[in-house]
Amino acid sequence: MIRFYKPTIRRSDMNAVLQTMVDEKIGPGERKKAFAVEFCEQVDKRYGVMLRSFYDALRLALDAAGLKSGDGVGMSLLAPRIYGIVCKAMGLSIMLGDIDPACGCLSLDEALRLQQEGAKAIMLDEPMGMIPYGIDYSSLEIPVIEDITESLGSSYPNSEQPDKPDVPGKRGALVVCAFEESDMISCGGGAALLSSVKEYKDAWTGKLEGIRSYVEMPDMNAAMGIVQSETFPEQVSKRRGFYRTFRENLLKTRHKPFGIGAIDYDINGFGFAVFLDSKIEDVMAFATKYQVPSQKTFQSCVGKEKMDDFDHFPKGIPYMMRTLSFPVYPFISKNDMNLLVKVISHLP
Repeated sequence: MIRFYKPTIRRSDMNAVLQTMVDEKIGPGERKKAFAVEFCEQVDKRYGVMLRSFYDALRLALDAAGLKSGDGVGMSLLAPRIYGIVCKAMGLSIMLGDIDPACGCLSLDEALRLQQEGAKAIMLDEPMGMIPYGIDYSSLEIPVIEDITESLGSSYPNSEQPDKPDVPGKRGALVVCAFEESDMISCGGGAALLSSVKEYKDAWTGKLEGIRSYVEMPDMNAAMGIVQSETFPEQVSKRRGFYRTFRENLLKTRHKPFGIGAIDYDINGFGFAVFLDSKIEDVMAFATKYQVPSQKTFQSCVGKEKMDDFDHFPKGIPYMMRTLSFPVYPFISKNDMNLLVKVISHLP
């Protein structure tokens, strides 16, 4: 069976980790600071902190936004389940909204509704390499916490300003990004919290006082992150190549790629998600028959228990039920690539 996820670990990553061990400085230190500076520059944010887990980043972001127990947090029906776990741990109320089917992100109308109904912040997920292109959340009067974990590296050209494409991180007053083994940048764990607003930076700095050594990213992880940031364009280019090949072959079937379909959208190739025109179980069985792994894209979404609530989520529920993902990562072998193409082009 082809592996579904495979971290992009190269010799340079190994050497970077080994050097931290040789230096005998493996806890949070100078490499953690250097990674924060480099990643802030990559995402175009002024301030950043590197943390041990995505859970820590989400919690600190909500704290920095000033949310308190009992406050409501708006998010998409398809948002990752960890959003709900963090909110529940903080005593926050989860408020769900429907998606814009063009990109799979929370629609502006739903974000405005959630704000009107009392949400104090929006957690904006950008699934499977999508960004909410054409959606302007600036009319919201509450902070947006933008999660670029799956969208990092995607972009949409701006015809009026060719040197300033639409990229992840532009919509959030606070931005979070995870670095797990299946993510665009893999540090073997950890996450970033970024902002260009000094008040938010001051807020999270205060929250970290006295606990930094327990929640900030160790230098061993940061060393991997630095190297992977440096080679990020090369890795994204490989992922895009695989994605485009899969998309071309999917045209031979009756199914559609998930999300933005514009030909000039430069998706990052986080994964290849298909919106099926048949039963998802039948397609998974077909793929498994040929040793190709697949996963229900939104099997762990926060709105999973709303599967039958078509009155409130008519756009999101079909995607929850019928979107299937196939593996995309830079180290896919030629043989595995050929097998994936064969299966994708013949999906029942």
